Amino acid sequence: MKLKFPMVAIVLEVAMIILFGYFVEYETEQINLQQPNTTNSTKVDRFLELHSLFQDVHVMIFVGFGFLMTFLKNYGFSSVGINLLVAALGLQWGTFMWGIVHNHGQKIHIGIKNMINGDLSTATVLISFGAVLGKISPTQMLAMTILEIAAFVGNEYLVGEIFEASDIGASMTIHAFGAYFGLAVAGILYQPSLRKGHEMEKSAYHSDLFAMIGTLFLWMFWPSFNSVIAETGEKQYMAIVNTYFSLVACVLTAYAFSSLVEKRGRLDMVHIQNATLAGGVAVGTCADMKIHPYGSMIIGSIAGIVSVLGFKFLTVYHGHAGSCSRFFYRNGSCWRADHRFNSQVHCPWTTI
Repeated sequence: MKLKFPMVAIVLEVAMIILFGYFVEYETEQINLQQPNTTNSTKVDRFLELHSLFQDVHVMIFVGFGFLMTFLKNYGFSSVGINLLVAALGLQWGTFMWGIVHNHGQKIHIGIKNMINGDLSTATVLISFGAVLGKISPTQMLAMTILEIAAFVGNEYLVGEIFEASDIGASMTIHAFGAYFGLAVAGILYQPSLRKGHEMEKSAYHSDLFAMIGTLFLWMFWPSFNSVIAETGEKQYMAIVNTYFSLVACVLTAYAFSSLVEKRGRLDMVHIQNATLAGGVAVGTCADMKIHPYGSMIIGSIAGIVSVLGFKFLTVYHGHAGSCSRFFYRNGSCWRADHRFNSQVHCPWTTI
């Protein structure tokens, strides 16, 4: 760690500086070259017009995702600190990769769209980060950032440019891709001894509280995330409205089903931290379409239900980072230690 991490970080940053020196220019330089007698005021105005949405997404990247990952009580500093490190590298590498692929190797002229695309590229890695938190070192996270963003940009070009699929909120290219990439990395790192859980895989009152801060930031700014790359005007308006109503409907069903599936009707913070965001993800693909407010509310409601049920009944197969996180096997069946009631609860749906 003392030598490997500093050397890798310095080499990567030097590489970014060299790449930007050869391939990246101001957007205003392109305008002056093509139309010498025109002013740059239009492009600058467009930059400032979208800057507020860009800032919203920026807050999601650095505050929302950073604090959302504090759910593990022993990795709070790692989640917020490494999140900043990964995001800083991802913004540079994502901006470069996106520009090179979409400009077919030509010069990249930096505008607000390039900066937004850099943020979106970074979001993919931060989603995957949740699956490998506590499992890999900062050096490995830097390597994962380089590899995943390169794969993401290639996949996004295939989905958006070749297949011409509608994915205005990037639910397929960012959220689904990031989730499966993180699961794939976690699967590679999996050790059979972890079937019985791990003592570090626990949450605490303060860790769940900080994670909820991340959830709130993500929840508030998700309409900006789904609308930031939409065409200005009616498309952007519909993306904001549809995402807004999908999110509010999702909260009600997530709370309701969390209480329904838990003992004594108690709410599980893991459900609240994650399922309340499912509406924003689910509506992202069609956010700019005329699905009507009630349609977006239906999508959000279903997303909240599916997310809670998934957390409750599917994560049992590989352990859980929430309040019921310690699993062990006895007489061929799965049992879990319930830290809320200081008891042992049988999981009848899982056997070996």
